Amino acid sequence: MVVKSEEGRELRSFRFKDEDESQEVRAVERRILLETLANQLPPGAVHFSSKLAKIERTENGEIMLELVDGTRLFTKILIGCDGIRSSVAKWMGFSEPRYVGHCAFRGLGFYPEGQPFEPKVNYIYGRGLRAGYVPVSPTKVYWFICFNRPSPGPKISDSFVLKNQAKELVRNWPSDLMKIIDLTPDDTIIRTPLVDRWLWPAISPAASDGQVVLVGDAWHPMTPNLGQGACCALEDAVVLARKLANAIKSETESVEGALRSYGTERWPRVFPLTIRANVVGSALQWENPVVCSLRNNLIIPKLVRLGPLLEHTNFECKSL
Repeated sequence: MVVKSEEGRELRSFRFKDEDESQEVRAVERRILLETLANQLPPGAVHFSSKLAKIERTENGEIMLELVDGTRLFTKILIGCDGIRSSVAKWMGFSEPRYVGHCAFRGLGFYPEGQPFEPKVNYIYGRGLRAGYVPVSPTKVYWFICFNRPSPGPKISDSFVLKNQAKELVRNWPSDLMKIIDLTPDDTIIRTPLVDRWLWPAISPAASDGQVVLVGDAWHPMTPNLGQGACCALEDAVVLARKLANAIKSETESVEGALRSYGTERWPRVFPLTIRANVVGSALQWENPVVCSLRNNLIIPKLVRLGPLLEHTNFECKSL
């Protein structure tokens, strides 16, 4: 991992194995991950573009899902993994995720003849503004720009406008970043407000309600500052699958009990991570020039130790 200032000066370079031998970083394109997982399911198991309109409990104890096209589905167990704006979470009484004060541009630079970068995570820190990029394949480089904004602002879908806005933010920054943005296909560029939801004990609803349970961003949306959002969703899936499998095999354990046990086990991990991601992001978005100077000349070069900062990634999923 390499950290630079907005002028291109290297502030610090880390090797994960030098800091902690148990650590490694694997950058994977989200589309590839989703397709790989989906391909392990039976054909026809996934129905795309199925927007949910209504959820109801039926008299016989099942859950009825009505889609916007009028289709009705009946199920004994509903696992809500429908993302940050989860309809299932809203139905269960969860609050809307809270805007944290900054937005992010994200995209995938495409190098048809092969991208030129080493397998490193690259960060660039400015004042109230930061960026980063990392190769995710021999031809693609993921990049982001995070910037402070008092409100999310209007949604913009014009990719030409989005690309120009992103470039304007970092127009005097290292040229590698600008080239990656230039080589980004329009349909891969997005701008999103960063949000999270803090699951305060005794205040927030539980992860499950009867036969309904939440997973991933639907339950615990967090900012991407620790790179743990999708990772935690995968951890959720492993734990939930194990709990459900044990309940189905058992003659005494109920499905509802398994869902409650899942929430009880996962909460001590996801709640602190959500807060930690928020705090780290707020610190990295500093605007004060004195504080930024201290960060660039003392905190990052002299004080930061990567090992303790990566302890949150140590999750043992056991045998699958």
